[in-house]
Amino acid sequence: MSLGYAEKLSYREDLGNVGMSELFDPSDILQSKIEELAKLIEESKHLVAFTGAGISTSCGIPDFRGPTGIWTLQREGKPLPKAEMPFHRAMPGLTHMALAELEKVGFLKFVISQNIDGLHLRSGIPREKLAELHGNSFREICSSCGKEYIRDFEVETIGLKETGRRCSDLNCGGKLKDTVLDWEDALPPKEINPAEKHCKMADLVICLGTSLQITPACNLPLKSVRAGGKLVIINLQATPKDKKAALVIHGQVDQVIAGVLKCLNLKIPPFVRVDRVRISLSFSSKKKRAMKWKLRISGVHGFKAPLPFLESVEVSFPDRPDLKIAVLKKQPFLLIRETLRSKSFIISVKLNFGEGCGCSSVELDFPMDSQDAMEDFDYGLENVIQSLRNRAVEFSTCGHVSPILRKRISESIGTFTDYAVVTSLVKHECIALKPVVLTSNGITGKRCIESLEDEAGDSPKRARES
Repeated sequence: MSLGYAEKLSYREDLGNVGMSELFDPSDILQSKIEELAKLIEESKHLVAFTGAGISTSCGIPDFRGPTGIWTLQREGKPLPKAEMPFHRAMPGLTHMALAELEKVGFLKFVISQNIDGLHLRSGIPREKLAELHGNSFREICSSCGKEYIRDFEVETIGLKETGRRCSDLNCGGKLKDTVLDWEDALPPKEINPAEKHCKMADLVICLGTSLQITPACNLPLKSVRAGGKLVIINLQATPKDKKAALVIHGQVDQVIAGVLKCLNLKIPPFVRVDRVRISLSFSSKKKRAMKWKLRISGVHGFKAPLPFLESVEVSFPDRPDLKIAVLKKQPFLLIRETLRSKSFIISVKLNFGEGCGCSSVELDFPMDSQDAMEDFDYGLENVIQSLRNRAVEFSTCGHVSPILRKRISESIGTFTDYAVVTSLVKHECIALKPVVLTSNGITGKRCIESLEDEAGDSPKRARES
């Protein structure tokens, strides 16, 4: 989980059981359990996945209760673990992508997550089939109309606070809030209601990488058991719900899920990260011979929104050696120049990517037209992204780029063009029981704590990360 998120949480002394011993099933027993789980999935009519921090540790995100978890180290007075990569560059791991494949082929009906890393959405799980009980560090919501905004940067606050941005709907304009809960916040009905509904409908709930200690979230899977469904727990530590489970698997979640998909003859899809950038070119000079222009490289979420994956921008002019090359190192990336109107030329923009990206840079060329004659277009965001993903998988490379749309800038002479860029590609393959990353751009209500001894009943107060 984001270390920044852990530091933003309100202080709480009682964090439940942390740092418990990890348990590992012998390899032959593990294989037998994997085959049993695959059969349960194949026979299920309504499968629900319930996930915790343990499925994201292989993505470079520390958990809370493991031997080197954030809360474990805090209790021991030790320094917090160092994140293996920037939080905003964390990518879905093998388990995330396997769940996305199970959803795609029709086995998985719904995902309930206690995580705030947004990796299920990135993996391709549809929003309508996902309940993020404790929020999403990359999601804002309008306090007036409820419209959601998914960001490529980590939202600055937690605790359902105003972020300083507003709804882009012209009929609304309401204030945006973060969606990540603090200890005292109640679980949002938009998340908890469908989660409860699907747990009651489920004939099989699989809990993955969660210690099931935080109520009321940890009691959701039991709603399936009470209705005659089966509960499966995959975790390296004992949980308060083990006795209720039809099957308990002590093994690495990635290893188990990789084995399950192999039994089901399913392949784990690759993850392709596509980021977006906006390049704006506007003219403001009224001189007859010269024109003053501004080149701005920004995020698609607004001029003031951060572009975390960009480290710097180089602007050059291939057919105009008389014009000085500019290197922009600080956001907002803005270049202001004045040139003669009579001379058209090409502007070359080199985007230098930061830590965690699978390629170092891409270069974009476009004409400087003093008459602003470039036509508007819109190729469709989803079409462009899917085309880029197909290319990235086909050639096993990052750096593919494509324009999405171009529009005239309101109340100004100029245009902005949105581009999509493949910045990361990760492929997974299963060899025996060990999942292997083949291609990677990086490192591979109130909340209540529930003890192992006592199983708490349902509570209307909020639950959170396990």
